[in-house]
Amino acid sequence: MNYHVVIPAAGQGKRMKAGKNKQFIQLRDIPVIVHTLLVFEQDSWCEGIILVVNKDEIEQFQEILDSYHIHKVCSLVIGGTERQHSVYNGLQALKDTGIVLIHDGARPFVTAESIHRLVMAAHEEEAAVLGVPVKDTMKRVQGGYIVDTIERSSLWAIQTPQAFLVSLIKEAHEHAQKQSFLGTDDASLVERMGKPIIVVESNYDNIKLTTPEDLWYAEAILQKREQTK
Repeated sequence: MNYHVVIPAAGQGKRMKAGKNKQFIQLRDIPVIVHTLLVFEQDSWCEGIILVVNKDEIEQFQEILDSYHIHKVCSLVIGGTERQHSVYNGLQALKDTGIVLIHDGARPFVTAESIHRLVMAAHEEEAAVLGVPVKDTMKRVQGGYIVDTIERSSLWAIQTPQAFLVSLIKEAHEHAQKQSFLGTDDASLVERMGKPIIVVESNYDNIKLTTPEDLWYAEAILQKREQTK
């Protein structure tokens, strides 16, 4: 079961406070984006990677691809003003058939096992996302005060990759554009069309590197993986 993957990596990640694109931050002397790309480079199911980048950083990304011998990137696409626009630009590099994954460049710890279960689910259902059950008690807050407690068993934290039939996710993006709707993820665009999306359970290591504290978690995950080899 083959797939392509679109990886948006054009955002500057201001919450990371790194003074540069967080994709270039080093984890164990390797850029974050390389950790992410290698997962797909080494996955035999992955037919090609569409990497969406800032136009001012295209040469820097190309140098990284050459230095780390990453050959599955079939297109370097220029990003848009928002993540959603960047993903749509990346989707234009694909034909309207098959399955496409959309994955955050700053989420380097996804496993091939999770990817394969996601792809199989998308082949059956046309739309699937990775997620994990919420662990904490969830409360609705307004004006700094608790309004109520939300029943937790039905709440999931949704991750990437998210997998879709190419024609479906393209249609969802075009539908959102016509309505000037910006979603927090690609699945939300498909939801607005009334299409069912199945959730595939992932693991809690599949974090997105967003703030400086996340780099400590990243180091802990790398150490854990070394110890369990």
